[in-house]
This record gives sequence, structure tokens and C-alpha cells, in this order.
Amino acid sequence: MFLNQYQHTFDDKGRLTIPSRFRELPEEGAFVVQGLDRNLMVLPPAAFEIIYTRLMAMSMTDPSARLLRHIILGNALQVALDSAGRILISTNLREYANLQNDVVFVGQGDYFEIWSPDLWQDQQVQINDASTNAQRFATLDLKTR
Repeated sequence: MFLNQYQHTFDDKGRLTIPSRFRELPEEGAFVVQGLDRNLMVLPPAAFEIIYTRLMAMSMTDPSARLLRHIILGNALQVALDSAGRILISTNLREYANLQNDVVFVGQGDYFEIWSPDLWQDQQVQINDASTNAQRFATLDLKTR
């Protein structure tokens, strides 16, 4: 399970060290895809397969389905950890997420996200708005039992 937040930097060869707590990725690696908030999502194969299956079941005549396929599959990258726990992220994905040197890893349970610090800070403003969140999440019926 991917939880919490961690900060890391790209090395001089453009490789990104995955936080040790996030290295539970299977031997076959993971899939890096565009997130929906100018971030990247790193999905283990099982999670990617679920999304892939759902995307492929959508009608190709539906413009929203095609757009979602472009977003998720059109830039998807399969990666594997090297012996030092690093991955190499393609230039187009780095540019999309505005990743320069520093990054923030954010756990999301079954997957994790990679954010630029500036965009993550913008996201934090929304996350920390308690009164808006009370209204925004009221209908989600979030329970522990």
C-alpha cells in the first residue's frame, strides 16, 4: 500500500529514485501515466490492467473515451526499477507534469503520484480548505464501517 508523501530529486542522468517505502513494485515494474491534475500516476501492473480493461471496453466513437485513452494510454510508459531503486521518466511525461529537479511522491493506496513541488503546493491549498471540503465530500458517504 502506497501512503504518505516523500520528496526526492532527479539525478544528473535524469533518473528518479523511488522512496524505499514505495519500492514494493513487482519485478515487472510499473506503468507511469499522465495524471488528471498535471501530475504523474505510477501504477503497478495489476492496477494498470484494471484501468486498461475499462478503457478498452469504452466505445471508440465516444469523444470523451477517446480523450481519456489519449491521456492515459497515449503517453503511458512501462518502467522497471534499477538495482538502486531508480526509474527513468520520459521527457514528454516530465514536461507534462512540470518536473524539473525536485519532486513530491504522494501515496494513493494502490498507486502513487509524482508531483512538481509547485503544483503540489497548489493542490495543498484545496486539500486544506476545510469548509469547502465539508461541502465537496458530503455526498461521498465515507465510512469506516
